Amino acid sequence: MKILAVDDDPIILELLGEFILMLGDHELTMAESALDAIEVLRSPDSPRFDCLLIDIQMPGMDGIELTRTLRETKRFAETPILMLTAMTEKRYVDRAFAAGATDYVTKPFDIEELSERIANVEAQVEARRARTGKVFAANAVAEQAQAIALYEPLVIQEVDNVIEYLAMENYIAQLSRSALFGSTTFAFTVREIESFHDRLSAFEFHSLVSDVAEVISDTLAGHQFLMSYAGNGTYVCVTESGWRPDPDQLKDAVNLALKRSELYDNQGHRLEPQVCAGEAVRLIWKSGNSVMDALASAHASAEAACAAFEKSKYDLWTAGQTA
Repeated sequence: MKILAVDDDPIILELLGEFILMLGDHELTMAESALDAIEVLRSPDSPRFDCLLIDIQMPGMDGIELTRTLRETKRFAETPILMLTAMTEKRYVDRAFAAGATDYVTKPFDIEELSERIANVEAQVEARRARTGKVFAANAVAEQAQAIALYEPLVIQEVDNVIEYLAMENYIAQLSRSALFGSTTFAFTVREIESFHDRLSAFEFHSLVSDVAEVISDTLAGHQFLMSYAGNGTYVCVTESGWRPDPDQLKDAVNLALKRSELYDNQGHRLEPQVCAGEAVRLIWKSGNSVMDALASAHASAEAACAAFEKSKYDLWTAGQTA
């Protein structure tokens, strides 16, 4: 991979140079500030970097602002970004992931940890290359078969507090037990998502997923949260600051906002998605695998709520039927 490391500490850059050399077939470019990094990235001779390693505390523009700036450009909207920093406070972790960080590594780091994180990024890069451009290609060729798997997590851009699902897993893994105090996870699932997936093109389906995410994000505005699309029509949320969300009330608010939205497919047919909400799961006193289990539980709960809703509609319809 081609990697750009951004850090104002020359000793860290020197260490990274040695570490990356030990990790395998990678090329490392170095920048000593965010502005230097932007200059490198804008250069016509600059390679297409597969991964960025960015420090947070730097003079001038800090690493979080640099990350946010890069995410606003099409070229780096999906490039893996690892924050490599001594800042361990939760507020920095939250800000970094909200800005678009893929992962968060704290200094001092060791070769084993860095090797694992770089390997994860490399796998992500290879997987992304395998499906590059299929969403927009499907829009250009309407007859093309559905190019997005129903259970595939999708990258949603330009929606406040929405991050990739891989980044969400990394965010949860990064939080310590004390940092999870007051945190809660819950999820929404779009009803009849299979029907939307079957009849919409890949581009239309991606647009629908993004539009629903924007409505949910707007509904949660005013609260501290991160959200990710996990696939199968499900959006997983993690809230902060001790807020105890009421999923049923939020579900009604989201559905009201969706009803007022004007969403259409490419043929001009109106789309009317609605969501179900699962149970809210508190993350207090959870750590390690139990935190990831809580995230999975919230996900499954929302999908189960949708299944129960569909069953109740069927039961109501068949209640008056005779043999």
